[in-house]
Amino acid sequence: MIKTVKLTYASLNCRNVRKMVDYYENVIGLTVVESTNGDTFYLSTGLEHHNLVLTSSENSELSTIGFHVSADENLVEIQKNLKAQGIQSELKHDFQPGVHELLELEDPDGYKVHLLQKIDMPAPGFKKNSICPQKLGHIALGSLNPELATEFYMKVLNFKHTDRIGERAIFLTCNSDHHVLNISKFGHKMMHHIAFELKDSSHHTLSADFLSQNGKALSWGPFRHTAGHNLASYHHDPELNVIELFTDMDQFIADLNYFDPRPWHAELPMRPKVWENNCTWYDNFEKNITDYVLDKVQLTK
Repeated sequence: MIKTVKLTYASLNCRNVRKMVDYYENVIGLTVVESTNGDTFYLSTGLEHHNLVLTSSENSELSTIGFHVSADENLVEIQKNLKAQGIQSELKHDFQPGVHELLELEDPDGYKVHLLQKIDMPAPGFKKNSICPQKLGHIALGSLNPELATEFYMKVLNFKHTDRIGERAIFLTCNSDHHVLNISKFGHKMMHHIAFELKDSSHHTLSADFLSQNGKALSWGPFRHTAGHNLASYHHDPELNVIELFTDMDQFIADLNYFDPRPWHAELPMRPKVWENNCTWYDNFEKNITDYVLDKVQLTK
């Protein structure tokens, strides 16, 4: 079985790639390491050659997800094993800057999946004058067939299931993070959001201030999730992709089948479960404020 160990990069097709590069470079705080033909840009969070690829296109969409596999894996052997399962893949050399060998296949929704063992590490470092996340954390996918997509990532790429939110979403990990992917059913294929990890809650506050100063309004949050318990806030990039900024994500100890204990866990030990909703702090504000006003009116009569 393939030993997938890390989400390494995501590739987005962009209608206005220059505007997107400006946003991810100067607001999010990634570093452009390389560009090819002026229409594809490779951006790094701080260590690897790239964690985000932006390509000029007629469409605005997620195209590719890149994963590191274990160093003791062999891509040729992986390809043979995939073929035995009836899964087509292509071994590519120097297909993109920074990655000299990768194996390309498709998931059930048609997203390209890259498996790689090595990526160049020019280490451009972390910026000081922007949000500057620590890493690319996870991707949330809308799937036409969540059960089939989940089976692919679990049985083919060796992801583990952590939590569910009702029948809406399932959370999967390939390392200790609560989730590296989550897969939901929206009735069509889409990237629901892409998430970047911050240092701590103070970094979250500074990031919200920085977004406000740059004319970017938060659309949801900050709040604490149930599944994963990460502190999260959401906003949109220039092409309306949803961006999550998060910290405090639960750490899964797979061999013990529970999450490393945290003071805010309602159960100890916290094990994978089905949650009714995905927020612990958030509620229906409009309904609550209306009820509050009515209650105050009653008290003043």
